[in-house]
Amino acid sequence: MLAMLNPKNILTVLDEIDASAPSYSLPRQEALRQVFYTLACVAVCLLIIHYMKYNSTLRATLDLYDTLIGHKAGSTLQAFHKLEFHRLLGYVWWTFWHVVGYVLLPYLVIKYFLRQRFIDMGWKLNESLVHWRGYALLLSPILVFIVIVSQGQDFVNHYPFYKLAGRSWFDFIAWELLYLTQFICLEFFFRGFFLQSLRPAIGANAVWVMCVPYLMIHFPKLWLEATGAILFGLFLGILALRSRSIWGGFFVHAGVAVSMDIAAMIKQGNIPTVLWP
Repeated sequence: MLAMLNPKNILTVLDEIDASAPSYSLPRQEALRQVFYTLACVAVCLLIIHYMKYNSTLRATLDLYDTLIGHKAGSTLQAFHKLEFHRLLGYVWWTFWHVVGYVLLPYLVIKYFLRQRFIDMGWKLNESLVHWRGYALLLSPILVFIVIVSQGQDFVNHYPFYKLAGRSWFDFIAWELLYLTQFICLEFFFRGFFLQSLRPAIGANAVWVMCVPYLMIHFPKLWLEATGAILFGLFLGILALRSRSIWGGFFVHAGVAVSMDIAAMIKQGNIPTVLWP
């Protein structure tokens, strides 16, 4: 089972995926439409997330709210900034748009255009436990790598995204719950909806098609992380098609993400000491 993650065996593994159901199970005309609906949805969702998730958009939305209800310009934004957890609420906004773009919009496409069951797009555990060694093989060297790169200042400055995560245990736990929710949505979008929708039309080619936008969403991050996203996306895609589940990929992502935050906070000497700020 671990042999399928050997780079020498990648094409052989993809051949095996191609030769098994449901690869290439759709008639040509139906396959064309499935690819069209899926990739059109992917493009729209990534566009929405990219432009809506930032605090600048949240601020513009609050200003628009003031305009619509006749408040003094900037009054709602000023009130928002006075809230104790306004920075954390900014990440609630960030997470919300990932839920919309990665889950809710694909759900509509799955239900009304692809006419398939939402739960069959990777939400079941299926054979994730069978492939646990593959997921562990992906996670283990990354954890070692995190320990090494966490000594660098760029890493410490970059993580965690929520800079007040070390202020209290509430801040830390609330942030990690938001962060992990985003990863569930991301795994569903790329290794659930994206792969499972395209596989009946284009077989194992779905893996490489998925890897391109998956790499591109990592461009704002550190260059090593973006580079690693190529192989990470490839191997997670193969495992997702084999296991028919998103959950192994989620737990790998969760392990990496939480470890990176904790490593950076330890380096900063910023571990929470109180329950509430």
